Amino acid sequence: MQTKGKYYITTAIAYTSGKPHIGNTYEAILADAIARYKRCDGYDVHFQTGSDEHGQKIETRAIEAGCASPKEFVDAVSGDIRRIWDKVGTSYDRFIRTTDDDHVRQVQKMFKKFYDQGDVYKGSYKGKYCTECEAFYTDSQLNNGKCPVCGGDVHEEEEEAYFFKMSKYTDRLINYINEHPDFIQPVARKNEMMNNFLLPGVQDLCVSRSSFKWGIPVDFDPGHVVYVWLDALANYITGIGYDVDGNNSEDFNKYWPCDLHLVGKDIIRFHTIYWPIFLMALDVPLPKQIFGHPWLLQGGEKMSKSKGNVIYADDLVDIFGVDAVRYFVLHEMPFDNDGTITWELMAERFNSDLANTLGNLVNRTIAMTNKYFDGIVSNPHVDEPVDEDLKKVVTSCYKTVEEKMDGLRVADSITEIFALFKRCNKYIDETEPWILAKDEAKQDRLRTVLYNLTESIMIGAGLLYPFMPDTATRIAADLNADIRAFDSLETFGLYPDGNKVSSQPTMLFARKDLAEVLKATEEITRLQKEDYIKTQTTAIENLEKAGRSFDADKIRQNLAAIGEGAVSDEEVIDIESKPEIEYDQFASMQFQVGEVIKCEAVAKSKKLLVSQVRVGSRTLQIVSGIRKYYSPEEMVGKKVMVLVNLKPAKLAGVDSEGMLLCAEGADGELSLMVPEKKMPAGAEIA
Repeated sequence: MQTKGKYYITTAIAYTSGKPHIGNTYEAILADAIARYKRCDGYDVHFQTGSDEHGQKIETRAIEAGCASPKEFVDAVSGDIRRIWDKVGTSYDRFIRTTDDDHVRQVQKMFKKFYDQGDVYKGSYKGKYCTECEAFYTDSQLNNGKCPVCGGDVHEEEEEAYFFKMSKYTDRLINYINEHPDFIQPVARKNEMMNNFLLPGVQDLCVSRSSFKWGIPVDFDPGHVVYVWLDALANYITGIGYDVDGNNSEDFNKYWPCDLHLVGKDIIRFHTIYWPIFLMALDVPLPKQIFGHPWLLQGGEKMSKSKGNVIYADDLVDIFGVDAVRYFVLHEMPFDNDGTITWELMAERFNSDLANTLGNLVNRTIAMTNKYFDGIVSNPHVDEPVDEDLKKVVTSCYKTVEEKMDGLRVADSITEIFALFKRCNKYIDETEPWILAKDEAKQDRLRTVLYNLTESIMIGAGLLYPFMPDTATRIAADLNADIRAFDSLETFGLYPDGNKVSSQPTMLFARKDLAEVLKATEEITRLQKEDYIKTQTTAIENLEKAGRSFDADKIRQNLAAIGEGAVSDEEVIDIESKPEIEYDQFASMQFQVGEVIKCEAVAKSKKLLVSQVRVGSRTLQIVSGIRKYYSPEEMVGKKVMVLVNLKPAKLAGVDSEGMLLCAEGADGELSLMVPEKKMPAGAEIA
């Protein structure tokens, strides 16, 4: 296949605060699927991932774990990240660590260059700091006094620091984004960055810390270490041989600018504002595209060890296998909405899609070929009209998948491939090989049918390879052929005439008993809970030995509650009862599921968001006082509960045509009411 050029793809490097869960691992699998697809499609691919290893949180985690040094701690966690990335089949070309010598040297040189050219100046910082997110926030950015990203505690921090003059490059970045509409994807992320950060004005960024030591030292001012975000972002160029002095490697000259930075939506600000500005200051071209993917949630909520709802990739692999895990996270994640994973849903998809649709198709085809023709596949070309429809579906699949993948619609691409397999199953029902086998005069027709199935499966396996490489390879081996190259996927009839399939094919996917799966997961959850309590107890002891200030009693109370099966931060609230109403009064209110398709902050208000909410075939404009609790970016794509027949009103001068339903906590925090299961926009809430 003729090369189509280079393609450089990266993930955000994983933070080494602990073992990554399946939500973190999803990004590595997604990047791998895109990288494998591009390789198959004729591109010279470089795929980089790695681990982010510096910062105050890591320093604290090392003390909690009783490690002799932060380096000892990150060596262990980085190794665990790499082990999991390997276990799920990621085909990275470099796994970079921010403790790697080549990275450290270049970050120090970058910092000095910024300082020498006047982009960085020394000052002092006072503000609210979240150790968990390694980020400073103003009072207005806090969510009810908590970190707006992780929801954790913040504390007052004041220290000497270096700052980067963001305003020097802001206008240039705004112009670049306007001139390159595909630079930030999905579009909702771009709108969020422009409207909430860039257009109002970007504050100068703190780029060093002096209150802790675990970081890359500022070599001309040893009391400072480089702030973790400048350090981490630089990996995308240091990992392929960038040199501040101009002595770049062949790989850097070949692969930069990056074709795709794949990052979680929670860190899109760092990648689309700070990173491009750093590159402008270095006079380095900007990456071609930054995609902020949604989150994979456990049963609709973020995973938390304290809640006991964490799912790890290696546990999933042990129960379902690598490719089943890859299939699920790639197929179940929408383009720009959060996805959901549960053990039950995983088992359901395994049985319906993998065991039934794919596994049964391959097994039936091989079994009939062995039964009727001793495994020999041949094509006498006894064709009928139904064959042409099958061939049309099969040979057009590559082009459809290519269009989807060009737009990073990975889930849609897999849907198209499985539509091919479903068409094959339908073809079996249409041609009824078992009936043909009873008629001696129709043996050549039967041979043609089985050939068509074998050829179709081989084309499908070729398309499936980037997403489920082991499964595709096993299918090809059972059909005694090589994985089909992409440039042959639009041609029907390349399977060797007279070839013999395996007489003992592998079982691709044996159906899972849900009760057995849930029994296994109960044991996994129990062990995780025990491990969490043990490690947190050890952490308390080690922090006390180190003389660190923290609320040990509160942590011990939470651990005791977890051990009893309840987390202490879960509350009940009693509110004053309102007068009873008649059923007719309730029945007059119309509640439906709506989908937020656009959301913006109301310019004249600090509290209001205005959302465009699709309800059935119409779109309502709804103003809600939830700006403190949700960003416009978070809102887009959410399925919400809507009171649709509320009399229209004006709020801050903006028309509002309904109401979004929220729950209010004891501290006044609001949480949108969302459907537990997938529901179409417009579904009635009764």
